[in-house]
Amino acid sequence: MDRRHFLAGTAMTLMSADGLTALGNTGNRPRVAAIFTLFRHRTHAHVLLENHLEKYYFNGKKTNPGVDIVSFYADQKATSGDMTAAVAKQYKIPVFKTIRQALTLGGDKLAVDAVLSIGEHGNYPVNEFGQREYPRKRFFDNILSVMKESKRFVPLFNDKHLSYRYDWAKEMYDEAKKYGVPLMAGSSVPLAQRRPNLELPAGAEIEEAISIHGGPLESYDFHGLEVLQSMIESRKGGETGLKKVEFLEGDALWNAAKAGRWSTDLAHAAMRSEFGRRLPSLKEVRGEHKAKTHGILLTYKDGLKATVLRVGQRSTRWNFACRMKGEKRIRATAFYVGPWDNRNLFKALSHSIQTHFRNKQAPYPVERTLLVTGILESAMKARRAKKELSTPHLEWGYQPRDFKAMRENGASWKIITDDVPQPKGINPNGGK
Repeated sequence: MDRRHFLAGTAMTLMSADGLTALGNTGNRPRVAAIFTLFRHRTHAHVLLENHLEKYYFNGKKTNPGVDIVSFYADQKATSGDMTAAVAKQYKIPVFKTIRQALTLGGDKLAVDAVLSIGEHGNYPVNEFGQREYPRKRFFDNILSVMKESKRFVPLFNDKHLSYRYDWAKEMYDEAKKYGVPLMAGSSVPLAQRRPNLELPAGAEIEEAISIHGGPLESYDFHGLEVLQSMIESRKGGETGLKKVEFLEGDALWNAAKAGRWSTDLAHAAMRSEFGRRLPSLKEVRGEHKAKTHGILLTYKDGLKATVLRVGQRSTRWNFACRMKGEKRIRATAFYVGPWDNRNLFKALSHSIQTHFRNKQAPYPVERTLLVTGILESAMKARRAKKELSTPHLEWGYQPRDFKAMRENGASWKIITDDVPQPKGINPNGGK
């Protein structure tokens, strides 16, 4: 009996015998094809797949993935440290030369129940707007082609934004809707522990909001935008879409703050959630390498003002603050990623993906990521144009969905602590 059939037959026994989290799946475990750009230590392929191949901690409980990875497709091979062959051998997973073969397991028709598409990392060109041209749309087109030929449409997860081009992202979304493909996408950061725990009431009237990160242009602006959207989308009336966007840096950014176009009070409150005190300056953070601060200023269709700000140089910085109508106090929180830099963020994301694969429904709206994809592209174009841009193509809305059950509550970091060395290989818990 091969690994896949053995695990499918013993899944429920394992869940009841060793105290694993109940996953609510009484049938066979979904067979999943993993399609990725590059697989080496700390790439998204690594930190996602390790939580699909082994048990992992989620909210303090050791959790069985409840799915089986049954095929690999690697678009590129790392010049050193590539993990594809070794992991495939360890877990008896075949590596195929094409996406079609990975989805059909070398046969003629779709032979998997879900697809994990990881289009992040690897050697791909950067365009004139500073966007790396990852092949997410190509992956999607190849995957959908096999589904259409087989006349069977299964859940698909697309890592991070849908595409560097909004028109392609919209096409992906529309095609998924047309053919009934349960589509999920997005960032890991909105699922991180909130310290302090901040829950905005549904239907809240938000006057202004800010999201702060400490990472590079574009790739971390995406995460900052998803943090922002995950917090503000439940405001009164739901999401309404974006009216205009502007990218500012240097003196232009600080002059805009002086003019009241974005709030340094909100920014300081967001940073206070991380440091426990007010910082002397937002232009640099003591103890960190100097990095050029930039901001993306957003005006939503319903009048909400928001900003995504890059402060300092720290890859684990994810902070949020907002001011509610009629309130003087600022509500703020920091998204804590756990030990090992951002690696442990992917436990909660993997849990959400596995829930999506089993339930055939995304636990939070894919429209969030579609809108963020469009905002990010427009922000990069505004940066190049050096002016504010109207975004009539983004003046559309969606309704939020409660995803609290998918978020890490911090209990896992009482088990995996900062004293636990970060492991190499497929080892999501560091031996815990």
